[in-house]
Amino acid sequence: MAGYARHTYDVLVVGAGGAGLRAAIEASALGARVGLICKSLLGKAHTVMAEGGVAAALANVDERDGWRVHFADTMRGGQYLNNWRMAEIHAKEAPDRVRELEAWGALFDRTPDGRILQRNFGGHAYPRLAHVGDRTGLEMIRTLQDHGIHQGIEVHMECTVIHLLRHGERVAGALAYERERGQFRLFEAGAIVLATGGIGRAFAVTSNSWEYTGDGHALAYRAGAELMDMEFVQFHPTGMVWPPSVRGILVTEGVRGEGGVLRNRDGRRFMFDDIPELYRKQTAESEEEGWRYTQGDRQARRPPELLTRDHVARCIVREVKEGRGTPHGGVYLDISWISEKLPNAAEHIKRKLPSMYHQFHSLADIDITREPMEVGPTTHYVMGGVRVEPDTQMSTVPGLFAAGECAAGLHGANRLGGNSLSDLLVFGKRAGEHAARFAAQHGQPSVDAREAEHTAQLALAPFARVHGETESPYAIQQELQETMQALVGIVRNEPEMRRALNAIVTLRARAARVGVSGNREYNPGWHTALDLDNLLTCAEAVTRSALERRESRGAQFREDCPGKDAAEGGSNIVLRRESDGSMSVRRQPLLPLREDLSAIIEELR
Repeated sequence: MAGYARHTYDVLVVGAGGAGLRAAIEASALGARVGLICKSLLGKAHTVMAEGGVAAALANVDERDGWRVHFADTMRGGQYLNNWRMAEIHAKEAPDRVRELEAWGALFDRTPDGRILQRNFGGHAYPRLAHVGDRTGLEMIRTLQDHGIHQGIEVHMECTVIHLLRHGERVAGALAYERERGQFRLFEAGAIVLATGGIGRAFAVTSNSWEYTGDGHALAYRAGAELMDMEFVQFHPTGMVWPPSVRGILVTEGVRGEGGVLRNRDGRRFMFDDIPELYRKQTAESEEEGWRYTQGDRQARRPPELLTRDHVARCIVREVKEGRGTPHGGVYLDISWISEKLPNAAEHIKRKLPSMYHQFHSLADIDITREPMEVGPTTHYVMGGVRVEPDTQMSTVPGLFAAGECAAGLHGANRLGGNSLSDLLVFGKRAGEHAARFAAQHGQPSVDAREAEHTAQLALAPFARVHGETESPYAIQQELQETMQALVGIVRNEPEMRRALNAIVTLRARAARVGVSGNREYNPGWHTALDLDNLLTCAEAVTRSALERRESRGAQFREDCPGKDAAEGGSNIVLRRESDGSMSVRRQPLLPLREDLSAIIEELR
């Protein structure tokens, strides 16, 4: 390894989105030497795509809100498969993390008396999302970066981690490569925080950017950590569907929070046709009541468009399948209709939803102040991830931590909108804090240079396959995406998922024959080849977990097991890599809910 650049840190953070930046800031504040690796450029993390707001019970708009209500909403939304301790920590600490962000310079929208403004979002009982128009994630990243660069954090941009190194049972470092020059880098670290985001690029239609290839999930899994809840993939109900070049791009839930409604091709507000019993008491009985709710009427109940994302997505799929969809295979999302209610509706929409106005005007030649948008479900988020200890965020591998979307537990079977950004802040801080403490207590381990060298040679193997029969990494990735979209998507059944598993086995064998040409500098074919193992691992994890859970709950809907099953709902599905390389599946019984928290749920049910 003499020719490789080497770096030594107390804490290495992989990922520079909201969770990674917050972890790096906290670890540095505790005196740790911190290295931060980002796959893209600093500032381009997928957190910037989170538009609607950050969920925190500040009670600035409605004083009835509080951590207890937020906790109950999160547990209900997750169908009670959540790790209740994580849900409790999140609800209690989110307000402080938002106020901290404000103190660091975040410019939130304001109430008339100067407090942070909050908006309605699906599954939340009260207006809870602190926001910056519909650009909240961008403001979060800007603020965390501006604060973090003064902490002495070393940043390695356009750098991708391909392997985690261990010393005995604990994590010891990572091998990465520079995407620009193709050179390897060896990182030694006392603790590592994974904050790499999601797995959306395993599906054909996704709101996720190119970075989301399940790197953190697969790295942790191969290092011996357990994965949990991988069957629960969230399909955001509103992504763009036309033109084809922009299919899947996110349309924020904030549109519905500001009064946008969903209609089928006949103009019917179909969401009123199917209201789950769990939410019936909290849902408006009429269109007028729903409108009043979006305008702050405290006596009104939420419109059905603001039910949980899993339910709204399935209702949209139903309309399309039954022939009531739009010309391009979606439904209509209409915010322009509020001109019937507000005299200055166009300016109101542009002020509240500036990014959406610009997005549709530029990409689809649609003026959302005058006409409806065509939308449909898009792969958006995975509730599953690395199984972590709720207070510290450490995985089952000592010294390896995870936070944000690549960690499991908080969201259960379905995530409420806005909880992702507060998740990043709350558990990013905790992961950074406990990673720094672990490194200080356990010191710097040594890495196995031979293991790193072996990994590097495996990574370079595709260049040696330029002669003879080779496979294209792009073709394999595309076939995997189409397989997952068609067979392990919004509606699932056992025969199709069995076909998907067989296809994944075949694709993995083909991936071992991938060949790339050219050199290591600026070589996207090589980058895609290296991503394949991560994508295939995550796809297998999703499929095996979905097969094991023989019920429909939250984001998992099985048409062959359409109802909830109390026995199935009593455990999480956990995966681990066995010594022979196979993926094992087991059930982890839920921990009994603490009595005081159980009382909160019953009181607010």
